[in-house]
Amino acid sequence: MAGLVVRGTQVSYIGQDCREIPEHLGRDCGHFAKRLDLSFNLLRSLEGLSAFRSLEELILDNNQLGDDLVLPGLPRLHTLTLNKNRITDLENLLDHLAEVTPALEYLSLLGNVACPNELVSLEKDEEDYKRYRCFVLYKLPNLKFLDAQKVTRQEREEALVRGVFMKVVKPKASSEDVASSPERHYTPLPSASRELTSHQGVLGKCRYVYYGKNSEGNRFIRDDQL
Repeated sequence: MAGLVVRGTQVSYIGQDCREIPEHLGRDCGHFAKRLDLSFNLLRSLEGLSAFRSLEELILDNNQLGDDLVLPGLPRLHTLTLNKNRITDLENLLDHLAEVTPALEYLSLLGNVACPNELVSLEKDEEDYKRYRCFVLYKLPNLKFLDAQKVTRQEREEALVRGVFMKVVKPKASSEDVASSPERHYTPLPSASRELTSHQGVLGKCRYVYYGKNSEGNRFIRDDQL
């Protein structure tokens, strides 16, 4: 199948402009795939993902997934990246993830309206992002990394105490906002990692720099650095 790259238990189907997961992809690879990369497509639905019951890592960056996103039960999934999609309802997403991905430890939502920072709005700043992190960790207390940044003990403790009060309100999008929003292909991976034959280690190579009122650099840390 054109565009398909398989290396052991890692399956990549990147940049194929597909709007849904091809049926033959699940039929041919679903029974063995532990890592699935579907980034840089046009996915609006994840129907067909139920064939991949053994997934541990799922990469869905740069698609068109919105608030109607539905994942099947994925009990082994520990890594999920949804960077640069169309997710606006944070609480709904987190409640869904808590139900269907109980083993989730690594989550990235950069480039979505639901993740308030300057990647989506110049009106957002570091304090908005901190409140967002606090709420996410309240909902998903087992996370070790959020948006390429390691979760600290202080953040975890604060989430237990204040997280319930940090709900991020879903913004009201106007037609003008949608029309004026530039189309950007966002990915936390450097360009060398986006090749079909060199698309490994989203945790090891991922980098995101947040520019707010105060700058801070965030990155995923490899397992061998923990």
